[in-house]
Amino acid sequence: MAKPNSRATLIDYCLRNLGAPVIEINVDDDQLDDRIDEALQFYQHYHADAIEKVFLKHQVTQDDIDNGLISIPDLVTDVIRVLPIRDHSASASLFDVKYQMHLNDMYSLGYMGNLLEYTMAKQYLSTLDVLIDSDDKFVSFDRHRNQLRIDMDWVNEVVVGSYIVVEAYRIIDPATFTDVYNDYFLKKYATSLIKKQWGANLLKFEGMQMPGGVTFNGRQLFDDAVQELERLEEEVRLNWEQPVDFYIG
Repeated sequence: MAKPNSRATLIDYCLRNLGAPVIEINVDDDQLDDRIDEALQFYQHYHADAIEKVFLKHQVTQDDIDNGLISIPDLVTDVIRVLPIRDHSASASLFDVKYQMHLNDMYSLGYMGNLLEYTMAKQYLSTLDVLIDSDDKFVSFDRHRNQLRIDMDWVNEVVVGSYIVVEAYRIIDPATFTDVYNDYFLKKYATSLIKKQWGANLLKFEGMQMPGGVTFNGRQLFDDAVQELERLEEEVRLNWEQPVDFYIG
């Protein structure tokens, strides 16, 4: 059996799993597309395998400075932070504490000294930077507008043409990485959604007797699918979802 590697092959897999072509699956093509969209949306929202951590760079424009916003690609789901934005001039002043530390302490490293004091000094400076001179930015990400607001002094901290680097999580695009369609959870979830749709379509024929005494049992199909979906949704939330409040935005 070929592995699903597209929407069409995923749909074929789900229909075969439900009994096709031995059994006729009473679901319209548009309904099948809707259920696949729904399955992908749920999978991309909750399953850790559906996203990847990325670092995106954005070149600042005058419009960005005027509005305090930058555009974010459509596949980005969450923004974690903006990497520190340093002054345009290098921190090489004689009065800079880091410069003085390197000037006076670096010579003792190597066989004449050890890294313990140097490491402790760096940790201390890092703590001071967090408490006093933190360069962290408060950000607000609107996924539906694909915009990131950064609360900072845009005029004095960045210039047109400089770069802002954002740490974010991005959906793994199934159109590019087709192995997504073969994901175990996605196949199970999409199959159950189509099964639920099939049962819903047959509910209006419940109790109708066909020639030979056969009756439709859409209610059983529908109820079974609902239970399967509840189990799968609980499974993904417990086993594969990222920790709550892991993201900003």
